[in-house]
Order: sequence, then C-alpha cells, then structure tokens
Amino acid sequence: MATKLAARLAVLIDANNAQPALTGAILTEVAKYGTAHVKRAYGDWSAISMRSWKYELLGQSIRPMQQIAYTSHKNATDSAMIIDAMDLLHAKQFDGFCLVSSDNDFTPLALRIRESGLSVYGFGHCHTPKAFMAACNKFIYVDDIVDAKQLASHAVTAPPQEHTSSITPDSHAQLGKILLDTVEHLSVETGWASLYQVELRFTMLYPNFDPGRLGYPKEFSRMVEATGLFDFDRRQDQEVLHAWCPFRDAQDKAVQPLRSL
Repeated sequence: MATKLAARLAVLIDANNAQPALTGAILTEVAKYGTAHVKRAYGDWSAISMRSWKYELLGQSIRPMQQIAYTSHKNATDSAMIIDAMDLLHAKQFDGFCLVSSDNDFTPLALRIRESGLSVYGFGHCHTPKAFMAACNKFIYVDDIVDAKQLASHAVTAPPQEHTSSITPDSHAQLGKILLDTVEHLSVETGWASLYQVELRFTMLYPNFDPGRLGYPKEFSRMVEATGLFDFDRRQDQEVLHAWCPFRDAQDKAVQPLRSL
C-alpha cells in the first residue's frame, strides 16, 4: 500500500503581528497538518523592536524577509507578505499555507488561496477579526497551543490562591521578580528589552492581573516605571515611540513598594 505523502506547507509569519516566544509552539502545531517546506517571517529587521526575533529565526530555521517601512503605517510588511504568498501560490508547489497573524488584512489572501483549491491554516490570538478566521479552512488560537511549560520556566512561581481561577502576582516583591525575569528572558545582547514585548508576555502569563489591587497605575508602562526597577530609554523609531527597559539583577536593587510618578 502506498504511503500518503505529508502535505507540503508554506508558513508565512507576520512578525509585526506575532510573538517570537510562541513560534516553537506554532511550528509544532503546523507539523500536525503537513511539512513546512517554506518558513518565512516578514518585517523590518533593522528596527530595534524586532531584535527579540533573532534567536527564534535561527533556532527554528525561519528565513527573515526584509521589508523597510517606507511610511509610519505597518501595511508595508503586509503587502510584502501577500505578494510573496501569491508568488508561492503560482509556483504550484504547495498543498496549503499557514498564515501567522491576527491581522484582518490577510482575509482576501486566504480567500484567494482557497479559491485555488489549497488549504489555509490561520494562527492568531482570540481577538483576531472573524472575517479572517472564517476565510481560513481552519483557524488555530495561539493562546491555546502555546507551550505552557516553556513559558512557565521563565516565570516566578506564585503561591496558590484560594477561590481564584488563575494565579496572579499578589505582592510588590512578587510582581517585581516576575517583571525582572520577563525582561531578562527578552533582553538581547545589549541588555535591553522592548517594553511592548514585555507587556505581551506578561499579559499572556497573567491575563487576570489587576495592577490596581497593588496600588499601581492601570497603564502597563506606568506600572513598570512605578516599580523603580528599570531605566527607560525612549527612542523615536519609525515615528513610533518605543520604551525599553534594561534588565537589572534582583540582588542589585530591592523591590520597593509603589513609587509615585
């Protein structure tokens, strides 16, 4: 009996709209549907905010596709990814496409690929527009497939709490340690981590955390600044203001209660 060959898949990642920490879990899920013969990630890799992707690109053998942002709008990357997808589609070498993004701009692309008789697997967060999800043959929530063990290894274990559905930081010290650990994990050679990436990871790990319970501001950047653990270097990058915070060893500076802003 002839063995059925695995589907040939092209994996295209919108790096402006995806989290590098989830890449491994996503590719593991992709393997359930076929073999990823092409793995590409799209973005402006000269931007400081993209440095956290470096090790995932190398470790997962993902080809970085450079797209300079000619304007302050992010659709330059989307356009490059769509054009590449159409070139791959016309090559007629694939059985399906995996589109990693939570962006509704890829809805027409998904529909066009399906019209050609190929399967489309979408990967995104729960807030992804319904139009894009419906355009895919199957849409997978990255929140559901993330490797919990991998993420938990980078977070400080919190003590059990009664009458709660999830564990959240419940003290100034615990919050500080979690933030320090998160920044250390995301920092690159320079020792700096994108505050945006820190917020994404923290929110994913502790979605029910309420800063107000500890007296902190609701805004994530103000909460981090109020801990007094980090220095901020605000840089103007492509007309977008990025806040960066360098990792400091917890032993070098004690976690303080709330510092007024």
